[in-house]
Amino acid sequence: MYEPIRPKSVVHRVDGNRTAPAYPQSSRGEALDIQLAGHLAALLAVTDELGLDDDGAVRIAAQVTRLRGSQPVRVAYPALADGADTRTLHRRAHDLAARALLVAASRADTAAAILAAQRMDAHTAALDSVDLAGAH
Repeated sequence: MYEPIRPKSVVHRVDGNRTAPAYPQSSRGEALDIQLAGHLAALLAVTDELGLDDDGAVRIAAQVTRLRGSQPVRVAYPALADGADTRTLHRRAHDLAARALLVAASRADTAAAILAAQRMDAHTAALDSVDLAGAH
C-alpha cells in the first residue's frame, strides 16, 4: 500500500498566503528605537542615582519621551554618602551613553547621538575629577 512520505502541512492558508503571526512584527527602525529608548532610560536612571539634576537629565528624558511617546519614570534617590562608589556609577553611565551612541548612529538619529556623546564626555570628566580628588 502507498503511504504518504510527509504528513499534511499544519500551516493553514488563506487565499494562498500564510496566516498572520500571532505576535506583532516590528521593522528594524522600530526595533532600534526601542533599543535606543531603553539605553537612554537606563542612562537617565543612573544619572538620577548619581543625583545629577542637570540639563543633561532633562535632555535625556526628552529623548526618551520622543522615542517612547510617554514620559520616563523618574525615581528620587537619596543623596550619595561620602563613601559611595561614584566611580562605578559614572563608569556605568559612560557605558550606557556609549551604547546609546552606537544605536543612535546606526539609526542616523543625530540629536540622540550628540546627546549620548556629550554624556560620555561629561562622565569621563567626572571620572577624571574623582581620580584627582582621590589622589590628594
